[in-house]
Amino acid sequence: MSDSLIHAVAGSTGGVIAMTLTYPLIFLSTRAAVETKKEQKTTRQAVIDTLKSEGILGLYSGLGSSLLGIAVTNGVYYFFFEKTRAVLLASRKLNDSDFRGLTTLESMFAGFLAGMSSRVPVTKRVPTPLAGSVTTIASNPIWVVQTTQATQSMSESEGTVTAKRGIVGTIRSIIRAGGVQALWRGVGPALILVINPILQYTCFEQLRNLIIRRRLSKARSATLSDLDVLVMSAIAKLVATSITYPYIVLKSRAQAARASADAPSSIAASLMAILSAEGPAGFYKGLGNKLIQSVLTASFLFVSQRRLYEAAKTAMGLRPHSRH
Repeated sequence: MSDSLIHAVAGSTGGVIAMTLTYPLIFLSTRAAVETKKEQKTTRQAVIDTLKSEGILGLYSGLGSSLLGIAVTNGVYYFFFEKTRAVLLASRKLNDSDFRGLTTLESMFAGFLAGMSSRVPVTKRVPTPLAGSVTTIASNPIWVVQTTQATQSMSESEGTVTAKRGIVGTIRSIIRAGGVQALWRGVGPALILVINPILQYTCFEQLRNLIIRRRLSKARSATLSDLDVLVMSAIAKLVATSITYPYIVLKSRAQAARASADAPSSIAASLMAILSAEGPAGFYKGLGNKLIQSVLTASFLFVSQRRLYEAAKTAMGLRPHSRH
């Protein structure tokens, strides 16, 4: 099994673990993002209302589709990121003792290819980006289902709760209301959000390089602890989410939208609709929960992915590749 494939499996599994641990926060931030009323519920009130109307399982509405989505997207992303990273590092002529880390531009390039690549055969060539993100387009229906499930009990009429549906029932409902094309609602903002993991992994890579260089200046070797990885991943995700959150709101609203002739038909129209009805604050609804969730999820993901990767290599009798 190739090193990149092991990274992909570890990333996919780590993503499932992280998503499971933090899903109630994802549920709450999704609901807050699609809430159009100017006076938004507090997190405490949102939790209380959900528990009253839907029970404890209500906080996990859409978990199944989320786990499927994160397993697919993380697996594909980690595979191409690590494959590209290996190719870039292998192209250098360095001694074994030299520090091997990606520059900022190289990190962004690797992240871009990882986010914009389709499923191509594993070769020694760097994968070529296609027109648009194939991974994002292919997985968009999964996230439409998740967002719909997380918000399906919300209603224009306060206090009205609709019957909960499973994944298959939700898909049927979406197609019945808006046709097959409705499964690709919000794909425009989702494509723009490819920049989120690019920012996240670039920031993480540069923080890692900074720490390793500082430690190598004082010693012959440098290692990263789980605490190092946790802090770096938290900072990286905090930066990426803060910058891209308005598009997360646009994506969530588009994916949760019901079929309507009055629904915004483009990203620009959606931007203007939110701005005119709710003002600039509308683009940041649910930001607090989202930042907490994103930071925790990223921290769990990076640490668990690293540990799973090392465990897999050890189980196969192989030595884990040095990250520098």
